[in-house]
Amino acid sequence: MKVLLGQTLSYKNNPFVNSIETSARHLKHGALVIDKGLIVDVGEKNHILKKFPNSEIIDYQDHLITAGFIDCHMHYPQTQIIASYGKRLLDWLNNFTFPEEMKFSDIKYASKIASMTLDLCLANGTTTLASYCTIHPESVDVFFYEAEKRKMSVIAGKTCMDRNAPKNLLDTPKSAYVDSEKLIKKWHNNGRAIYAISPRFAPTSSPEQLEILGDLWKSHPDCLMQTHISEQKEEMDWVQKLFPNSKD
Repeated sequence: MKVLLGQTLSYKNNPFVNSIETSARHLKHGALVIDKGLIVDVGEKNHILKKFPNSEIIDYQDHLITAGFIDCHMHYPQTQIIASYGKRLLDWLNNFTFPEEMKFSDIKYASKIASMTLDLCLANGTTTLASYCTIHPESVDVFFYEAEKRKMSVIAGKTCMDRNAPKNLLDTPKSAYVDSEKLIKKWHNNGRAIYAISPRFAPTSSPEQLEILGDLWKSHPDCLMQTHISEQKEEMDWVQKLFPNSKD
């Protein structure tokens, strides 16, 4: 049993639908109790110390103890190219991202980057995250496996794209469906893993692929869906040309 001392910040209501005053609980002299890797109590320092005598005490003084951060959108395959210079998004994809993602056909390399990424997240307080993988099913397997080893809750999925990318980074509507469904059956709700069906964005998925992935989601409605919206004007213009019959 461990008792962590410091300022504590916890939540008793959803701050998105309730006021912050009624949602958050900040204790200037707080304590957090951990038993076998799980948080079992949080409260005023004096009360906790009386309630859990003979515990190991770790005193963080006036530092803030809070829940782990959640990263709602990240690409673990891009860890090695963070801060690479790109004029615009599409340049950056072609010059840095796609060449890096090709390396993830090597399961040893994918495992190395997955491990490094999750360790960096934990070192910086991020304990839950949603990530894209690459088109390679193995890149999904190693990411969920490394998260499982660390007892992390992660959301992830095979990135699907059947056009406008290098040839060896393309799948097909059928293979995107088949690969994704196999991964769903293997990983979704397996321990703390959650699967996200993941068409990269409109320019790299044909209408046929988007439609079949929509069918996959209908078959597995408890999965999540993640993709990207357009970020820059030239990208928006490109999407308009690729989908001339779409309203927006």
